[in-house]
Amino acid sequence: MRILIANDDGYLAPGIAVLVQACQGLGEIDVVAPESNASGTSNALTLNRPLSVFVADAAAQRGFRVVNGTPSDCVHVALTGLLSQRPDLVISGINNGANMGDDTLYSGTVAAAMEGYLFGIPAIAFSQVDKGWRHLDAAALTARAIIERVLPALQQRAAPWLLNVNIPNRADAAALPRVVTRLGRRHASEPVIRQINPRGEAIYWIGPAGSAREAGDGTDFHAVGQGQVSITPLQVDLTDHGALASWQARLAAA
Repeated sequence: MRILIANDDGYLAPGIAVLVQACQGLGEIDVVAPESNASGTSNALTLNRPLSVFVADAAAQRGFRVVNGTPSDCVHVALTGLLSQRPDLVISGINNGANMGDDTLYSGTVAAAMEGYLFGIPAIAFSQVDKGWRHLDAAALTARAIIERVLPALQQRAAPWLLNVNIPNRADAAALPRVVTRLGRRHASEPVIRQINPRGEAIYWIGPAGSAREAGDGTDFHAVGQGQVSITPLQVDLTDHGALASWQARLAAA
């Protein structure tokens, strides 16, 4: 059993350190993580410059391999040249904040797991619902429990799958119900925040994410709101299959 662990908060983030500890004893662990925080980078790959890799030597991160790129870079480089053996599972997280609904399209945490999935490897993205790392140890126990539950599926060598897990920041997180959900939807983001820099030039900060718009029963938003751990199976196919026929008719040559 070989596990590749990545994240988007950077190799010094507490979330990845506890995730590595939580996976001890499950198999051989490789850690390849970004040099700095890369939240919101989605599935971006760095194509306009070479990437560097170094091995961390600080106590909590000793042996982590660090890439000066995006979360997807980390997993891509690991799978296409850095690792001597292909992992059986790719894990990403534990993220500092939720990745639910539309957030999954922007999330570097989900993207790192998805990169493994694109290479045919089962993958899981773990996030805490609230920022601040509160009760992170309980989130790590929850992650361990979920990984242990999917081990039989790994041994069957079936088709790859991708799970997105959001864990409430609670001391009893490992004991909370775990429910399989679908993605909810958010309202549009808040407006950008305009400021003037010291040179008198306008600068813009991306505004906060919109509030939940579709958060009914069965969604990830609803689950965590009810104090449950949300587990959402994801896929990569963005095709609107239901609209194929109408577009074929609309765009057919006269």
